[in-house]
Amino acid sequence: MPPVKKLVIFGVGLIGGSVALALKKQTPALLCVGVGRNRENLDQAIKLGIIDTIANNTTEALSDADMVLIAAPVAQTRSILQQIKPHLQQDTIITDAGSTKADVLAIAHEVLGDQAHQFVGGHPIAGAEKSGAVAAMVDLYVGKNVVLTPTTQNNTTAVNNVRQLWQDCGAKVIEMSAQHHDSIFATVSHLPHLLAFALVNDIAARDNADELFQFAASGFRDFTRIAGSHPEMWRDISLANRNALLTEVSQFQMALANIEHLLKDEDGNGLQDLFERASLARNQWAKERNL
Repeated sequence: MPPVKKLVIFGVGLIGGSVALALKKQTPALLCVGVGRNRENLDQAIKLGIIDTIANNTTEALSDADMVLIAAPVAQTRSILQQIKPHLQQDTIITDAGSTKADVLAIAHEVLGDQAHQFVGGHPIAGAEKSGAVAAMVDLYVGKNVVLTPTTQNNTTAVNNVRQLWQDCGAKVIEMSAQHHDSIFATVSHLPHLLAFALVNDIAARDNADELFQFAASGFRDFTRIAGSHPEMWRDISLANRNALLTEVSQFQMALANIEHLLKDEDGNGLQDLFERASLARNQWAKERNL
């Protein structure tokens, strides 16, 4: 299939900017158009060579566009699609990079109507706690997984083109349903972020917070690194996937209650068994992924 010639990116930050850098490395002639709320960030993206131009309006942005990538916080998806809809050509494909999928696909179906088949849901499993165009990296997606959540409405060409876009970034592409995706990532991504935010927030609110932070070291750093992530983005993700996330919070509360009982009972053998199972599982996961 022919390479994308014009890519429009809504949200030129770590995710969207890294896509642009990777694709421009593969196809220098690619025209990358940036759209966003923060003009300063877009100007920075121009200076860094991430995008080639900033769209003055949606009509200009969508003209002759092969593909649109929505890489903004998921709560902005509806308003962005509403901007796109009046100017969406029949052969333009839309995809996104949001961390939740069922809600995004429902919004795309509602807003785009009979053109919803042009929208292919996607989620790159890569990122960092940094944000903005300055955080973009050309190799962010190399060897990383990207999940696509196509529906029966999507035609094969649209799905294949989106798959090719991520493969050109160096990613491995996997397909699954939106519901299955949201259930998995509530467990392995969204809950860990909530736990990190909750711990740091709790410590920061204590009267002796300065003293506690003074003595926090590498273990605290490693566990709480993701609490430095983009607050708006994680607010939107948490609310968008709240049902699956509430299930995971309840499950984790049960796990904490079990540890509480082991501590109260001074059950050293029980604690050691729990720690050994967790250590084995974590080390095996890291070994399989060369981490």
